Amino acid sequence: MDLRTRLVSAALAPLGLALLFTGCGDDSTTSATDASTGGTGSASATTSGTSGTSGTSGTSVSTSGSGSGTMGSTSASGTTTTSETTSGGPTSGTSGGPTTTTTDSSTSGTSGTTGGVCEEGTVICEDGVAKVCDGMGGYSSEEACNDECAPGLGCVLCVPGSSQCNGEQVEVCNDQGDGWAPGETCDGIQGLMCDEQLGACVGACANLGLSYVGCDYYASVTLQYDLYNTAPKDVFAVAVANTADQIASVTITRGANVVAMQDVPASSVKVITLPWVNELTKGNGPSAKVVDGAYRIRSTNPVTVYQFNPLASTTTNDASLLLPVNTWGMDYLTASWGHWNSIPAFYAVVASQDGTTVNLSPSATGNSIKAGAGVNADGTGQVMLDEGDVLQVITNSGDITGTIVSADKPVEVFGGHKCTNVPFDKSACDHLEEAMFPIDTLAKEYIVVPPVQVPNNNLDKAQMVRVVASQDNTTLTFDPDQPVNKVLAKAGDFVELAMTTAAFKVSSDKKILVAQYMVGQSAGFGTSDPAMVLAVPAEQYRTDYLFFAATNWVANFVDIIAPDGASVMVDGAPVNAWKPIGATGFSVGHVNLSNAGDGTHTVSANQKVGITVYGVQSAGSYWFPGGLDLDVLPQ
Repeated sequence: MDLRTRLVSAALAPLGLALLFTGCGDDSTTSATDASTGGTGSASATTSGTSGTSGTSGTSVSTSGSGSGTMGSTSASGTTTTSETTSGGPTSGTSGGPTTTTTDSSTSGTSGTTGGVCEEGTVICEDGVAKVCDGMGGYSSEEACNDECAPGLGCVLCVPGSSQCNGEQVEVCNDQGDGWAPGETCDGIQGLMCDEQLGACVGACANLGLSYVGCDYYASVTLQYDLYNTAPKDVFAVAVANTADQIASVTITRGANVVAMQDVPASSVKVITLPWVNELTKGNGPSAKVVDGAYRIRSTNPVTVYQFNPLASTTTNDASLLLPVNTWGMDYLTASWGHWNSIPAFYAVVASQDGTTVNLSPSATGNSIKAGAGVNADGTGQVMLDEGDVLQVITNSGDITGTIVSADKPVEVFGGHKCTNVPFDKSACDHLEEAMFPIDTLAKEYIVVPPVQVPNNNLDKAQMVRVVASQDNTTLTFDPDQPVNKVLAKAGDFVELAMTTAAFKVSSDKKILVAQYMVGQSAGFGTSDPAMVLAVPAEQYRTDYLFFAATNWVANFVDIIAPDGASVMVDGAPVNAWKPIGATGFSVGHVNLSNAGDGTHTVSANQKVGITVYGVQSAGSYWFPGGLDLDVLPQ
């Protein structure tokens, strides 16, 4: 299965990357990001000398990257190290016009001026002159270039991979060196501007790493029980937590319309209510595409964002951790629940770019859909989305867990249920939703722990767990062992653990998605009703978190999964109560969060740890990952 396209950036902004995560640092690898395309890739850049003619200063950049990616019509693949070396004088540069950075292919052979002999037909550049080697230490032809000289190509308009600013649009030289293609747009709403010396966007929101911390998000209303999706009694809301040490100015739009503007002080949170989108939240179908159905959330400094559906602590709630646009993928597995008592499940797809083509491949249990908007009754379909559009697919029967969503541009995917019992025979029904993780961020090993009972916080609350295969012929192992099928024949197949309080490690030979579900209150495991969360693999754990827990709930908890012996602080206080998870080498700590303050909380540790956050009340609950890194993990 194809994974999301990754951009290999031409250069990194000169700003210290530590500024991006002041107050919420992490030791994960920093990656260059193209916010406008959703593409990402690791890159490093060092300047070496200057180049130019007629007084124009240029910069030679050495770039190292791996993977494959596209940016406009520019592409890069494999691993390359590039340098442009002067011999006997400065290299050619443009006379006037925007300054560019260059990343071009390494030349074959060596220049005659260095004493080596290059192969016949090899084109080298010296002093702005393209020279074709004759294979005998000389040149069969020479041409003085009017614009640029690119090794291997000769005289060109621009050096392939170089970039320049055209206003606030970054332009990237194409592979042939004969034209400029549009790259990233430096979004002023995110505090970005195009630096003409670098030919790249700079600012606090430039070159963000791959994590839940970002500057550009989309929130989407999802299907909710109709008694609990009408203002003013119940409201849809997002919580924006500022990870920076200065004010983050947040702008929320829907289509061309500005819906809200808020300043979020450093290391604090703002809860922003938003209008319901009735086409997405009310009724039971059919499947539909809602133009400009999503809310775009942009900030001038890095933030984390959570959506609450609804915000009030009612009898049917859930919440989602939103993923920033620069971490979106093009392939997803969905987690949901079965169509129950005539009430449907759903998944929703959000686009950040115009002309995004979405293809739907139903799981073995997900082939009964209320058709509409290009989605067929058997769950197959191809739908075109533009920026901000939302496609919501709604069940007619069956279970859409395991359905695969693929797109030709990065998208966001939510999975969930309007209101369901978990399990079906234990009341009462509750809303489920969560933003899915891209397949290329999934892993082969997860630690799974149950939440606590309330008010008996020393006891574990039962949950149900689903393990979903991303590829055919996936084999599972559990530690300690669990009584379920261990072989998943097809991508999208899943096993389900019945009500259990077990904590365990699940491993596989191929990538898997793991979803956890709180059971209903009548099951006898304390306060709360169903909620859904995705388990986070240890490879995506972090050492620092800033997160939000809604203060209007009876009890809020953060569950921490940590390597044995780790030192962990929650809101500055050490966590001392740990319970070993079998022989896995991990332990879990359940921390009851204070409802004082604005709901902002922190976790810091001397080793990477994973966290989930949940709140409960009588017949209500929410649950989401408190944060994670979103690095691309190998198959």
